[in-house]
Amino acid sequence: MLPRLFSVRVWAPVGVLTSLAYCLHQRKVDPQQLQLKMVQVVFRHGARTPLKPLPQVEQVEWNPSLLEIPDKTLFDYVVTDLEGGPRPPSPYDSQYQETRLKGGVFAGQLTSLGMQQMFSLGERLRRNYVEDVQFLSPTFKPGEVTVRSTNIFRNLESTRCLLAGLFQRQKEGPVTILTDEASSEILYPNYDNCQTLRYMVSVRRLMATVQPEFLEDLKKVQSEMGIDGSKGVDFFLLLDNALAEKVHGLPSCPTLKKFTRMIEQRAVDTALFILGSRDREGLQMAVGPILYTLQNNMLELSTPSALPKDTRKLYLYATHDVTLMPLLITLGIFDHKWPPYAADLIIELYQHKKSKDWFVRLLYNDKVSPRGGPGIRAGSPPVPESETRVWPFLLPLAWVTRGEHGLSETILIASERPAGSLSQGRGPALERWTGWFGGWLAVGQGIGGRS
Repeated sequence: MLPRLFSVRVWAPVGVLTSLAYCLHQRKVDPQQLQLKMVQVVFRHGARTPLKPLPQVEQVEWNPSLLEIPDKTLFDYVVTDLEGGPRPPSPYDSQYQETRLKGGVFAGQLTSLGMQQMFSLGERLRRNYVEDVQFLSPTFKPGEVTVRSTNIFRNLESTRCLLAGLFQRQKEGPVTILTDEASSEILYPNYDNCQTLRYMVSVRRLMATVQPEFLEDLKKVQSEMGIDGSKGVDFFLLLDNALAEKVHGLPSCPTLKKFTRMIEQRAVDTALFILGSRDREGLQMAVGPILYTLQNNMLELSTPSALPKDTRKLYLYATHDVTLMPLLITLGIFDHKWPPYAADLIIELYQHKKSKDWFVRLLYNDKVSPRGGPGIRAGSPPVPESETRVWPFLLPLAWVTRGEHGLSETILIASERPAGSLSQGRGPALERWTGWFGGWLAVGQGIGGRS
C-alpha cells in the first residue's frame, strides 16, 4: 500500500501529475482562491444482470420487465471508434448473448435500476458542477465534454443515463461516445492482450485457489449451497450473483445471503492477492495506461503553449469494477470494499488565482475514506496535503499500441518546477523508470471478468 493517503479536500499541487500529485511541500489552501479548470470522472456502470448463473437447481428469475428503460433516461447518442469511424465489434456483448438467464434475459445487461443509478449520478454531477458551481453549461455542448466508454453495451447505456441526468436531456450538438477495439482497450486491465499481465494474473489466480484460508471458506459456502466443487464456482462468481440479486431485491438462496459479507471480503482479498496490491509492476500494467491518459489531459491544459488547445472541461470514462479497484489502490484510497454499481472516482483540477499553481482534489463516491478511518463528506474544510507517489505506476499509451516485445521506457518528471506549469523542468530534472513488458497476445482470464 502507498505510504500516505489523500483525504477529502486534500489539495495536492500537481507537480508531476504523473503522480496525480507529487507533493514536495505541505500547506493549507484557501479554496476561495482556487478556480476549477477540469473535471474527470471514472465510473462503473449501473446495476446489471449476473455475468453467469450459479450451477443450482433453483435459479433466480430475471424478468424482462427489469430491463425496461425509464423515459427520463432517454438521450440520443452515437458510438464511434477513437478516430470517429464506425463502432468496433464487441466480443464481450457477443459472449453475454450466449448466456440466457432464467426469465429470458441475457447475462450482463443493464437493468432499469442500473439506469436510475446512473441518472442519479448524472444529477449529482449537475448539482456539483452546473448549479452549485457554474462550471459546466446546463446543456450538453460537444466542445465541453469528452465521453469515452468501453465497447460494452451496458457501459454505453450507463453513459447515456448519466448524460441524461447531468444535462436533463438538453443538448446543443450530437452526443458522441468514443470507444476502442478490445485488443487495445485501456479502460480495464487488458489481460487478453498483455502477455506479461496475463501470465502474472493466471499464476496468482491459481495460487489464490490453494491458499488455505481462501479454500476453507470457499468449500464451506459450496457445501452449504450444494454446489459441486468441480464446477468452477469461485468468490467472484458468488459475489457477482449475490450483489446482483440483493440490489434488485430478488429472492436469493438463503445460504448465499447469509455468506454475502464473507464472500465480498474474500473476493476483495483474492483480487488484492492477484493484483499484488504491493506490487508496482502489476498495478502499472493494470491501470498505467489510463493513469497516463488522466494525467495527460491535465498536462495539456496546464502546460503553457502558444498553440490553441483542444482540452475539455469534463472527461467521462465508463469503466468497470476491475478498473476502479486497482486505480483506488494506486491512489491510496481503496476502502477494501468491492466497488458498487455506479461507483465514481472524480479528479478535479484547480488553479490558484494568484500564484497560478495547480492543485488536484480526489473524490470517491462523493467522499474519500482515509486509511483506517471513516469517510469524510465532500465539503469539509481543506486539510494539509498528503504525499502520494503514484508516478511509478504510469504507462505511456505508446506501450498499448506498439504491440511489440522488449523494453518500454517511461520518462517521468519527479522534481519541483516553476509555478504555473506541470511540465516545465524537463531535461536534467527527470526520473527514469524502465521495466520489461511483454507484447500483446490473445485471450486470457482476469479478475472476475469484465464486470
